[in-house]
Amino acid sequence: MATVELRFSAQPEHVRTARLVAAAVARRAGVDEAVLDEVRLAVGEACSRAVGLHRSHGITAPVTVVLIEEEKTFAIEVGDEVPGPGADGSVPGGVSGRRAATSGGGLGEPEADDEDEMGLAVISGLVDDVEVRSGADGGVIRMSWPKTPVAVLP
Repeated sequence: MATVELRFSAQPEHVRTARLVAAAVARRAGVDEAVLDEVRLAVGEACSRAVGLHRSHGITAPVTVVLIEEEKTFAIEVGDEVPGPGADGSVPGGVSGRRAATSGGGLGEPEADDEDEMGLAVISGLVDDVEVRSGADGGVIRMSWPKTPVAVLP
């Protein structure tokens, strides 16, 4: 399992670089060419969201993007360091599955604003397999795509 980790300061101008790196690594990992635009857009939305959360909460830590090549899938995890709901132990944090991306609340904030909710809805529309988690150490959006099987010639 090959992994690439990218960390960047929470500045909007770095989101483009993250998108380009994600698309290049996805292509090399064997993700179908037809899906690469979706990868780029989904990573852009997730990174923009993380940058916005960091900036609005005054967090200077970098945004983290982890690109993971697994046997049959290619996954991307975009992480922020904004404590989510339940960070104080009062409310269990984190939701998962496709529904998580549109359920409101979630990653980094007890209540999602309209822009945040819209970003999660866009990601949900682009990626079939999405998981959103949050906790005391921050949140992660994990997205994955199937890899194109390599044809074996006789």
